Amino acid sequence: MSDKSKGSVLVAAQFVLLALLVELPHGSLWFVSDVVGAVSVAVLMMGLFVALLGIVSLGNSLTATPVPKREAVLRTTGMYTLVRHPIYSGLILIGLSMMILSASVWGIVLCAALIAVLSYKSRFEEKLLLAKYPGYAAYASRVGRLVPFVGRLRI
Repeated sequence: MSDKSKGSVLVAAQFVLLALLVELPHGSLWFVSDVVGAVSVAVLMMGLFVALLGIVSLGNSLTATPVPKREAVLRTTGMYTLVRHPIYSGLILIGLSMMILSASVWGIVLCAALIAVLSYKSRFEEKLLLAKYPGYAAYASRVGRLVPFVGRLRI
């Protein structure tokens, strides 16, 4: 399977998982009070904000798959000073907000699957970035993968 095909499968998987989280019927693992709803909305807004800032920071290097464009430049400013994959971080926060609202075992399972897919996708992308950009290893040793200060590359 080519890198582009693998990247497309990973993108499709993340969106299927997000769609399932959105459409998931409510469970009864915990009571979804107004406070829980407000926390969920706050996490959702934070996720949208982080993902949007990641998209804006990428500029014309943005691509639909984790395979970098031929003409792309390495971005290490904006949200990329905090985490190497802010769009994925934002999607995880969005998934967490949906899980909170679902109050179900399936919400937890789907959110865990989303985190697993995005974690795998980030590692796949990083192999490509390490090959493309000589400065990526040094950058990755300073900046966390999906959470600030967590998952720095050991060189």
